[in-house]
Amino acid sequence: MLRKNDEVFRITGARQGLAEDVRGRQRRYVISMSVRTVSVVLAAVLWNVERHVAIVALVLGVLLPYVAVVIANAGRENVPSLPSTYLTTPMRPAVEAAPAAGPAEPAGAEGRSGQTPPPQQHT
Repeated sequence: MLRKNDEVFRITGARQGLAEDVRGRQRRYVISMSVRTVSVVLAAVLWNVERHVAIVALVLGVLLPYVAVVIANAGRENVPSLPSTYLTTPMRPAVEAAPAAGPAEPAGAEGRSGQTPPPQQHT
C-alpha cells in the first residue's frame, strides 16, 4: 500500500542494460567481420574468373573493418529525453464550492409573464 510520500519508480522509459548493450554491439561486430572474411575469400577465389566482382569484394573487405569498428564503438543508444526516475503522487484537485446564491424571490408575485397581476377586490 502506498503512503503519501512514497516514490513510484518508472521503468518503461529505462535504457537497456549495459550487458545487453555490449552483447548487441559484439554481435554486430562479429557479423560485420564475418561478411568481411567472406568478401576477402570471394575476392581471392574470383580474381582470375570475374575480376570486377573480385575488386568490389576486395574494396568491401578493406572498408568493412573501419565501418564495423565505428558501429561497434558508437556507444549506447541516445534517448532524446530521459524520463524522471520517479513519479510523484498525483495531486487530486480540490472541489470548489458553488458560488453562494442570494435570497430567492418568491416566483408567485409577478407570475411567468413578468407583469404584476391586478389587485383583487373584496366584496
